[in-house]
Amino acid sequence: MAGILSKEHIIAPSDYNRWRVPVASVAIHLCIGSVYAWSIYNPPLTRVQGVVTSAADDWSLSAVVWVFTVAIVSLGLAAAFAGKWLEEAGPRKVVWLQLYAGVVAM
Repeated sequence: MAGILSKEHIIAPSDYNRWRVPVASVAIHLCIGSVYAWSIYNPPLTRVQGVVTSAADDWSLSAVVWVFTVAIVSLGLAAAFAGKWLEEAGPRKVVWLQLYAGVVAM
């Protein structure tokens, strides 16, 4: 498997479907951008019990804001370390590792 993901195998054969690259790029950018949609997830998370309006058992904003904090710190650290590694190892290894880490985290 490491041979398939190595930097030497980046050049695509002539019959390669190049539409796979933009589709994968859009998917990766949607995953990265999902953390910036926090304002959409915020109200439903704070109204867990009350659904439409507030209820006594609902979570406070301070109880759910740590999710955003962990996500944004993880995104920043991943970009910092994976960016340096990307130049050395090539994009395939970095993307597959990030996808694997995301699946394991679920």
